[in-house]
Amino acid sequence: MGVYLSTPKTEKLSEDGENDQLKFGLSSMQGWRASMEDAHSALLDIDEDTSFFGVFDGHGGKVVAKFCAKYLHREVLKSEVYLAGDLGAAVHGAFFRMDEMMRGQRGWRELQALGDKINQFTGMIEGLIWSPRGSDSNDRHDDWAFEEGPHSDFSGPTCGSTACVAMIRNSQLVVANAGDSRCVISRNGQAYNLSRDHKPELEAERERILKAGGYIQMGRVNGTINLSRAIGDMEFKQNKFLSPDKQMLTANPDVNTVELCDDDDFLVLACDGIWDCMSSQQLVDFIHEHLKTESSLSAVCEKVLDRCLAPSTLGGEGCDNMTMILVQFKKPIDHGKNASAGEQSAVGDKNVSAGEQSTAEDKNASASDQSAVEDKNASAGGQSAVGDKNASAGGQSPGDIEQSANEEKNS
Repeated sequence: MGVYLSTPKTEKLSEDGENDQLKFGLSSMQGWRASMEDAHSALLDIDEDTSFFGVFDGHGGKVVAKFCAKYLHREVLKSEVYLAGDLGAAVHGAFFRMDEMMRGQRGWRELQALGDKINQFTGMIEGLIWSPRGSDSNDRHDDWAFEEGPHSDFSGPTCGSTACVAMIRNSQLVVANAGDSRCVISRNGQAYNLSRDHKPELEAERERILKAGGYIQMGRVNGTINLSRAIGDMEFKQNKFLSPDKQMLTANPDVNTVELCDDDDFLVLACDGIWDCMSSQQLVDFIHEHLKTESSLSAVCEKVLDRCLAPSTLGGEGCDNMTMILVQFKKPIDHGKNASAGEQSAVGDKNVSAGEQSTAEDKNASASDQSAVEDKNASAGGQSAVGDKNASAGGQSPGDIEQSANEEKNS
């Protein structure tokens, strides 16, 4: 359940921005939680024609969420496959790269620098004392593994974070998700889930957990965590005989590639603090209603947070951190050059099931470097999952999205 305050912190961190193709607004709020463990990235132009948005819902601490908000998009940009135009494969690899980077001396030091004031001081002192081995190590893409120090054998953080990311290039939208934060698109007012909530009860998730030597108790992996995919949480990723995508908890994201069209109204990325309180369609309807009266997209996001905040902690729902990013498409959609023609996939038809459950529980959030956000609360019931998907390199196909409601029932 987590620790609650006697009164909620309702101050909001909000931001707006736009370029030639998009407008975005975001807002985050600590709410009833004792700390803020959400983070976010909102970057309109990571290169000349690509935008990057992400929400990161931390649990057990804030530092992994902040780490992802700071570094995940940078690793996407560094990827050779990104330079070759394959956005899906690039973001897929970047999720695994987060776990790699958080190990060892430099990983430990960076996490300390993102922690509380005591940890920040400790990390700063060690940064002055210890330096990477080898004069050419800073030129290595993987130079993190080469830094020496007293924490060189650090296996990674015991806390973790969900990650739900959307990249937009012209008419191509790529969504990557690990965990139960969610991305939803409004097409002609209809909500389509572009991600699937990763819960231990889902058949594919349960099978992987059991094969990796874990068990599920009260809907939690090893009776501890109510997610089946996340970045961090390294104690669940210690089976040396299994690849990272086969561990009982994995950072392996579903990757969904969609061709945008002129019927697309807006995109929402939000942590489960929102989805615990509103279904995907309810949120889309609420946004459409308030777009008519609010002067900015961040103001619409703030209305959503106020709507989801519980009046007390008795019920549990509406008591989480909350973070939401709202991205509105300027018309007409630019159907110019897209990253990878072979990776295109039309969204089109509604092909999915009502009611993807997302029972979020313990997770809070923290502000991040790139555009630090905090917040979350969330609700069951994604109304419709989207169209096409081609998971990249080893990623589990999001084609299973439409089956997830049935899988939950059968689990």
